[in-house]
Amino acid sequence: MPLHRVLAGEGKDLHSGTMSRKSPLEDPQIAAHAWARYRRLMRFMMGLTLGTVLLALALIYRNNEHVSPHFLIATALGIGFSMLLTSALMGLVFLSNGTGHDHSVDYRRDEEG
Repeated sequence: MPLHRVLAGEGKDLHSGTMSRKSPLEDPQIAAHAWARYRRLMRFMMGLTLGTVLLALALIYRNNEHVSPHFLIATALGIGFSMLLTSALMGLVFLSNGTGHDHSVDYRRDEEG
């Protein structure tokens, strides 16, 4: 169905029929296991991020002892935020795909009009 007909209120709702199967994440045991795995991944990435930040700060300080503390803080925050945000988003992708949640979505479109 064309978008202009859906927006005009004709036919079905835009999202009706999108989910054809029940998501595995609706099962409490599967969801608990998946979120525990996600938290384990995030703890590992927090450790790796802290190690990377400390290594970067040590290398900067070793090569130039007269660095502004503001530069060191900005470097630590930039590296830390980038790594943690990237790992959080990729972890959610792994969680969604690993549990089968992605496969429960039906991408077929109605062949009407």
